[in-house]
Amino acid sequence: MQALNSIVFGWYPYLCLTVFLFGSLFRFDREQYTWRTGSSQLLRRRQLTWGSNLFHVGILFIFLGHFVGLLTPIWVFDWLGVSHGFKQMLAIVAGGLAGLMCLVGIALLTHRRLFDPRIRANSSFGDTAILLLLFAQLLLGLASIPVSMGHPDGHEMVKFMDWAQGILTLQPGVAVNILDVHPIFKAHLVLGMTLFLVFPFTRLVHIWSAPVWYLGRRGYQVVRSRDGRMARPIQPAE
Repeated sequence: MQALNSIVFGWYPYLCLTVFLFGSLFRFDREQYTWRTGSSQLLRRRQLTWGSNLFHVGILFIFLGHFVGLLTPIWVFDWLGVSHGFKQMLAIVAGGLAGLMCLVGIALLTHRRLFDPRIRANSSFGDTAILLLLFAQLLLGLASIPVSMGHPDGHEMVKFMDWAQGILTLQPGVAVNILDVHPIFKAHLVLGMTLFLVFPFTRLVHIWSAPVWYLGRRGYQVVRSRDGRMARPIQPAE
């Protein structure tokens, strides 16, 4: 069991991260015409709007919560006076609400894709598979909440922080930190890493195309009239 734990939580994360990064770069360089969301917004538009908004808002909060909660050094929380127990309860409450929001959204999206014949006919295997994988990951995350409530001191979460930070800093033997954690957490971690593994081969790559750089753009926008003549440049709003 210790050897299997070392393979899954010591080696597998690096495989997933390597494929995630280099696969995304390779696809952007060689298959730019497949770099899209594959939207079907003309069909069941109202259901898509509700599902997409709930899913994306929820998943953003979940991602930020995991990013800050797992990768912030423990000494930062200690310096701020945030106890492990408080951090645990904050993660349970905030993560639970965001997870429920995200779950409702992805349930609407899954129902729309699977039960509308026109959308299903225009969906690839990857479109459906990644949706079901995300659905399963959300269910595992929500199912872990009752288990987390059995560890109100927050020390169980510290194990995941040590593991995640150890992986990113290339520390050997970090898999032992989560050797004895509940199986529901291990399943959640494995499926989460697998999502990184399949990321470059799905429509999820459109995440990299988020135009966040426009928020700080200082240049001028060139606007042309219908006859092709250049109109007055418009400065973007500050």
